[in-house]
Amino acid sequence: MIIFISVAALVVYAFVALRAATVPLILALLGTALLYPVMPWLVGHGLRRSLAAALTCVVLVAVVCGVLGVLTNSLVHSAPQIAESLKQAGHQLAGWLGPTGVKLQQGLADAAGSGSSAGGSLVGSLASGVLSGLGIATEFLTGGILALALVFFFLRDGHRSGDLVHSLLPAERADLVVACGQRAFAAMAGFMRGTTLIALIDATFITVGLVILGVPGAAGLGALVFLGAFIPFIGAFLSGTVAVLVALADGGLGTALWTLGVVLAVQMVEGNILQPVIQSRTVELHPATIMFAVVAGAGVAGILGALLAVPLCAAAVGVVSVLRGTSTTAAER
Repeated sequence: MIIFISVAALVVYAFVALRAATVPLILALLGTALLYPVMPWLVGHGLRRSLAAALTCVVLVAVVCGVLGVLTNSLVHSAPQIAESLKQAGHQLAGWLGPTGVKLQQGLADAAGSGSSAGGSLVGSLASGVLSGLGIATEFLTGGILALALVFFFLRDGHRSGDLVHSLLPAERADLVVACGQRAFAAMAGFMRGTTLIALIDATFITVGLVILGVPGAAGLGALVFLGAFIPFIGAFLSGTVAVLVALADGGLGTALWTLGVVLAVQMVEGNILQPVIQSRTVELHPATIMFAVVAGAGVAGILGALLAVPLCAAAVGVVSVLRGTSTTAAER
């Protein structure tokens, strides 16, 4: 056990210390897991693997840029409305809760100020520190190019990874390594495909509900719901809370309760129907494990760590399940 914890701590330390390379690598693996089923279809229609991989990467860039553009536009245009509504909700809660409400009001005011001035803060930071801004932009651009290049190579040559492992290791060990890799890859693929589809469904239905209720900034709140879905439990709680507070400030207690009902209904459908049907058994993690992974990932690497924690944890659990199955089989022999 001590050896296992030591190795895990060393891996986490290496991940953080080499994040300029490890983060693009993990993002590339997640992107490949999401897109890899497209390759057999393209190759089956007569395209060479290089051309199929390149075409898939072009589509990936177009889709990512389009999604980011829509989300950014929605958040930027809705941020002032959401921020003002949060301030009004703080005033109402302060009146209802007394001293406790005053503290909560101050917290909401700070959050609203941060949200409404996010664009201005970014521009100001870039203007006051050009070198720092260029450094961040260069690091982001370099990481994005590296991740995209890795996605291309993983898509084109991923089918050869088993042969590579067999050429480097003895047959029995090579089979075990390949089985672990396939199980980890399947877990990440299940997480990415399932979470993306669930996030899209959640955001669509909640946005429609907010529009029907007349809640201001519905598009921006829907974008928050979509992004929050990739951080299990915490993301859904935060985005739903913001939606209810905005509804409280704009439409009063009745609208807030209806908004809460819409959010809870969508979350219940997600938890009881969408999660079991869409993700099935590909990412079978206990809720306590997921919450611990998200908090630990956020503590290690902030928002990015929270986003990557669950797929990495799912991959690790998949590897452990393969190793346990191998150990059981060996013991039976």
